[in-house]
Amino acid sequence: MNDDVRNIVLGLVAAGISAGLGWLARTYLWRRKLRRKQAFFGLPDNAESLLVVNRGAGGPELTVMRYDVFALLELAALIKDCNANAQIVPHDAARQGFGERTEFCVGGPASNRRMVAHLASLLPGVRVNVDSEPGPDRGALQVGSERYRVEGGKEEYALLARLTVDQSHGTRPVFLFCGQTAITNQAATRYLARNQERLSRKHGTGSFVLLLKVVNSQAYGPDVVELVADVTRAAQAPLPTPAATPRNTHRAS
Repeated sequence: MNDDVRNIVLGLVAAGISAGLGWLARTYLWRRKLRRKQAFFGLPDNAESLLVVNRGAGGPELTVMRYDVFALLELAALIKDCNANAQIVPHDAARQGFGERTEFCVGGPASNRRMVAHLASLLPGVRVNVDSEPGPDRGALQVGSERYRVEGGKEEYALLARLTVDQSHGTRPVFLFCGQTAITNQAATRYLARNQERLSRKHGTGSFVLLLKVVNSQAYGPDVVELVADVTRAAQAPLPTPAATPRNTHRAS
């Protein structure tokens, strides 16, 4: 073997080693990113999860609003990315407690009985006006001492929450997407999908409750979402008295 052939062989060997090391490094980083995502959502490989479906407010029991269907599709994609499985359950048929499976609960208390139970037991500082009669406070969302009215198509709010309880040890959380309208439910799921890495770095596998504002949904759909505030403390504390004064002057923090 002359020097030229030897150099070619050594070059090929070096290139092969470099390619192998690069593949190993990329695989390691991809697996680490996947494990972090799985830990945040509580979805290890082949885990089972629940998608709790609401119904169209005022409609038949099994009717789901179009935007809520879109929200479920986005959540299903997140679950699939974690190599996990999802079971769709109507809001009035979910009978499990906490900690058995990760749960994604979509829809406000007007259309989702499961959400009513979650707010009562996990977020006592949150109230949603579910009056059927028209009025300025219809659909208003109260968190602690602040109340947020809905202006359909212009300014609407939603809560995005990741909650754990002692018996789940933080490994099987409940995700709540509690919006004032169907389109805000989808906006909350899209916000989670787009920001899950940042939320994971900030909150780890702990609980959080975020207040989101959906701006001009009649023009932008669920895409323009502002983070108003982290309201975890107020949402998990009992409501103060007297009732809050309506406000609509909040801006993103």
